[in-house]
This record gives sequence, C-alpha cells and structure tokens, in this order.
Amino acid sequence: MIPLEYLLLGVAVMLLLSVVSSKASTQLGVPTLVLFLLIGMLAGSDGPGGIEFNNPWLAQYLGTVALIFILFSGGLDTKWKEIKPVLWRGVILSTIGVMLTAIIVGYAAYYVLDFSLLEAMLLAAIISSTDAAAVFSILRSKQISLKGDLRPLLELESGSNDPMAIFLTTSLIALITGAIASPTTLISMFAQQMALGAVFGYMMGRGMAVIVNRIRLDYRGLYPLLTISLVLLTYALTAALGGNGFLAVYIAGLSLGSHSFIHKRSLIDDHDSMAWLMQIVMFLTLGLLVFPSKLIPVAGIGLFICFVLMFLARPMAVLICLLPFRKMPIKERVMLSWVGLRGSVPIILATFPLISGVQKADMIFNVVFFVVLTSVLVQGSSIPFFARRLGVDAPLVSLPEPPEAVPGREEWEPLVKLKVLSGSSADGKQIADLNLPDDTWIAVLRREGHPIRPGGSTVLKGGDRLSVQSSGPSLDLLRSLVEKKEIASDDNQPEQYVVQPDE
Repeated sequence: MIPLEYLLLGVAVMLLLSVVSSKASTQLGVPTLVLFLLIGMLAGSDGPGGIEFNNPWLAQYLGTVALIFILFSGGLDTKWKEIKPVLWRGVILSTIGVMLTAIIVGYAAYYVLDFSLLEAMLLAAIISSTDAAAVFSILRSKQISLKGDLRPLLELESGSNDPMAIFLTTSLIALITGAIASPTTLISMFAQQMALGAVFGYMMGRGMAVIVNRIRLDYRGLYPLLTISLVLLTYALTAALGGNGFLAVYIAGLSLGSHSFIHKRSLIDDHDSMAWLMQIVMFLTLGLLVFPSKLIPVAGIGLFICFVLMFLARPMAVLICLLPFRKMPIKERVMLSWVGLRGSVPIILATFPLISGVQKADMIFNVVFFVVLTSVLVQGSSIPFFARRLGVDAPLVSLPEPPEAVPGREEWEPLVKLKVLSGSSADGKQIADLNLPDDTWIAVLRREGHPIRPGGSTVLKGGDRLSVQSSGPSLDLLRSLVEKKEIASDDNQPEQYVVQPDE
C-alpha cells in the first residue's frame, strides 16, 4: 500500500508539470493534450516514472466523467448568435460527416488490414470525431485566427460530433459481441438516443437557468457545486431513459449559456477550469494506460490509417456534406477538410473494446493512440501554413476584460444613467431575468439615495437609478426595458446623460 503522502506527491508533481507544460505548448506550437499524454507516458511503466497502471475500466470511467464536463463547458462557452448562421452545416458535419468518415476509413482498413468488416468499422468509428480545441490551441500559439464561418463552424462541429462517434462505437461493439442481432435495430436506437438527448438537454438547460436564478444561495461558492450536480443529473437521467447523455450535456450547456443567469461570467470561468482539470486527469490516465513499446509494431498500420483519414476520408466527407451550401467559398471548404484533427475522445473510445472483450482490442487501442498523436503532430503543425496559403487566416483578437474585473480609469467607457419606471418591463424582475447582452453592465444601482452593488439576483424596483456601461443596440434594449411601453409624461421621462469616470 502506497503511503498517502507519496501518492499526493506524485499527483501534485504530474498536475504541476501538466499546468506548466501548457505554457510550453504555446512556445512550441504543440497542443497541450500531446504534452499531457507524454507526461503520462513518461510516468508510466515504460517510462522513467515506473508507475504500473493497466486498468481500462477506471480509465473509461474517468474519461466518461471528464467528457461530461468538457462537453458541458464547451456548450456553455459557445455563443448561440455566432453558431446560428452555421447551424445546419454543423449538424450535417457532426452526423453525416462522422458516418461518412467512418465508412471510408472502415472499408480501407478492411481491404488492406487483417480485420473483419465489423472490426475495421469499429476502428474507423472510434477515430471519426474531431477536436477543434487542438486546432484553436495551435492557432493561438501562432497568434492567428480563422476568417468567415470557419471558427464557429469548427466549434459547433467538434462540440456536437462526439455523441455520434460514441453511438457508432457502442453500436458496433454490440454487433460484434452479439448484444444486438440485427443492424436495422440501430436505426430506431439512433433516433431514440439523439431525440431524447436533444430534448432533455434543452429542457435541462432551461431548467438550470431557472434554478440558478431562483434558488438564491447564501454563499457564492455553492453555485458551482449546484451547476455541477445539475450537469451530472442531466447526463445520468438522459442515459437512464435511453437517450444520449453526452449530447444532452452539450445542448444543456448551449441552452444555459444563451440565457442570463446569476454569476454567469464567473460560473463560465469555473466550468472552464473544471474542464481543464478533467482534461489533465483524463490525458494523464490515458498516457499511463498506453505502453509506448507497443506503438512501434503498429506504426505502419497507424500511418496508413492516418493517410486515408487526412487525404481521403475527411476531405470527401466535408465536400459531400457541404454540397448543398453553394455560397461557402472553396477555400473555406478546403481548410475545413484539413483541420479535422483527432483528440481525446478517440483514445477514450478505444478503451471500450478493451472492456467489452473484442478480439483485437489491444491492437485497436494502440493504433488509435498512434493515429491521434500523428494527426496532432503532423497535420496540426501545418494548419497555420495552410491557413495563410489559402488566405483564411485573420489576426487573433484578444477579448476584453469581463465587467466583473473592473478596469482602470483609463479604460472606462462613459456610463449612462437610466431610471427604472414603475410598471416597466424591468420593474419587479431580477437583473438575470432581463437577459441583457454580454456587453451591458449595470455598474451601480441607487435606491432611495443609497448606492447598491447589483448582482444577477437583485430585483429592480420603480424609482431605481442605474449607472450602466453599454452602447448602441444593447443600450436601446435596456432603455426599452426600464421605460413604460406607453408614452410617458415629461415628468416620468428616464434620465439619460453621460457620466465621466472622474465623477
């Protein structure tokens, strides 16, 4: 039995190395997931760390929990206004595109490798989903972004295509092991899982917004725990009722993020930190699980699969899926075909055959691990070059500080004062219920001459005077909420004048 202090020391060292390596990844232009995996591999039994770990069951459980929070955080951080114009393209790529990729790679593996058709399709299904996080980390390291609809389309596709890959993987395993007798059964199963996942995800996301806004907890630190419990409830309830839990948590995050709720910005940051912790734990565990010495014998197979995936399957799937969208420039289609990097999900899915007792599960796991590393290192390193050559690169714009972090005086925008009138849309409502745009911040609220620091749970009342930081359409929206709908008399007209920072 390892003493607790030594166990904690090992965990602390690996966690510290993982966090520090994220800084190195920026300098090297290599996604952090590769460095996390390498740290796990070095700490494993084949590396200098010498830690023996051969428990695919534990790796799968940790990977499943990690995926729940990673997908929820991705949905929560996704801006609905940005992905709405590319919604149908993203949905088609994340469903039909994943299926076409799996079919093309599967048949190539069947005709060239010593695999049965179902085994070849299983290998292809495992590596069929993409990971845009790897793409964006490489682009950030080079201080570039992508033009047009490429960024939101990649964001939507990668966030929503994992459930499809998971469904294909589990279905093929069921066919191989005999748990499902007929492939036609998968059609109704697919419809049920996706429909229930979408419906429950949307309903739970809306319910989360209501619960967070209404519960009014006494301690700010309990709100992250509340949302964590609701995320786990969303996955477990959906999966227990026969739906796709992974799709449900992603849509729940997307639905919740499109509404205003108490402590929104800080909760988004909390779940982003949670997602990073889950990624580190997941990658370290998967790195410990793999034996680097077993990757060399499958290098030839891995390179062949990579070649088919990068130069045949992904481009064909993208071009076929985007045929109905004729207005999309050809340069963007080519770029989208090239940036289909594999990420953490394929490695997690590669543990499923190990647990299910599939005959060639060990080879499948090692091939998938090799494909992911090769895809990220070889294909990923060329993304900035292709973006510049195709002319789809754009300068990376740094996001401004959120309003919760009050800027210095030299960065202040002029404040506008508004008065909440009795009977207006805002009278008697919480600030969170107003669903204000992200660029609108109520800095100070004065009630009966006394200043109040407003929060999402603050209920506005007639006569309240608001000092607001906003502009343009967002300011017009807020003004319409605090004014009466009918024409007000001159005495009831809201105050509108600029307040300079030194006032």
